[in-house]
Amino acid sequence: MSKPKVLKLGLPKGSLQETTASLFRKAGYNINFPSRSYYPKIDDEEIECILIRAQEMARYVEQGVMDLGITGIDWVTENKAKVKELADLQAPWPNYGKVRWVLAVKEGSPFRTPKDLQGKRIATEVVGIAAQYFKKHGVQAKIEFSWGATEVKPPVLADAIVDVTETGSSLRANNLKVIDTVLESTPRLIANREAYQDPWKREKMENILLMLRGTITAAGRVGLMMNVPLSRLDAVLAVLPALGTPTVAPLAKAKSGTKKEEWVDVSTVVEERTVRDLIPKLSALGAKGIVEFPLNKVVE
Repeated sequence: MSKPKVLKLGLPKGSLQETTASLFRKAGYNINFPSRSYYPKIDDEEIECILIRAQEMARYVEQGVMDLGITGIDWVTENKAKVKELADLQAPWPNYGKVRWVLAVKEGSPFRTPKDLQGKRIATEVVGIAAQYFKKHGVQAKIEFSWGATEVKPPVLADAIVDVTETGSSLRANNLKVIDTVLESTPRLIANREAYQDPWKREKMENILLMLRGTITAAGRVGLMMNVPLSRLDAVLAVLPALGTPTVAPLAKAKSGTKKEEWVDVSTVVEERTVRDLIPKLSALGAKGIVEFPLNKVVE
């Protein structure tokens, strides 16, 4: 009897964990995290999950310990991992937006540019990325690995730091100023190159990706449907900021006292943040029966 085929999926432990689990659940995969276990349960017998720190994910995917995984492009770069990047998973959710690795120094310090740090001590968690950055600028600096709390090290333990930030609030709280952006990063879906060449695994990966992309595309968007007088259709379509061409169809039944062909049904997808301004405009143009509904997935 042949062994059942399994796709080994690496889920990021730490800041990306809960948002990643939520993404998969919205995509149709129910994931649960048993207490003190590094093997999450998923309702797909063909997928085996392992919880791994994002910093290590790319290395394990490259080695084939994992077939598929999610981590930031920063850690792929830091590990110099040779993996197949399948998608940028940037989304408007906690820890799934764009982050920056920045070069920062203490306010009031004499350092203004990277070249001012010649021979100085730099603390960072991404030694490889920092080394490449300073090499590009022709600067020889002493780059030291930081085990955490990097932002508190200048000016006593380091002259400058290369640290990650999303809003910059932690840097400001520690009286630091940014003098340059070293790297921008977003979450990526990555695959082992050999695993991606396997027809069964490749199809499984692409099916997962299809559902994840559909979920991300739907994030922050809603559907709108309404009845519109045919005479006002062009005016309504002109104000709809549609993400695609709106669907227009004749109503199945005529409105009382009107001819059937005088009214149509209009359906579309819009950014949720625009709805509060959009619905009054549509109503003023004669749209009736306006319904807003949530979207789980939008597959383009």
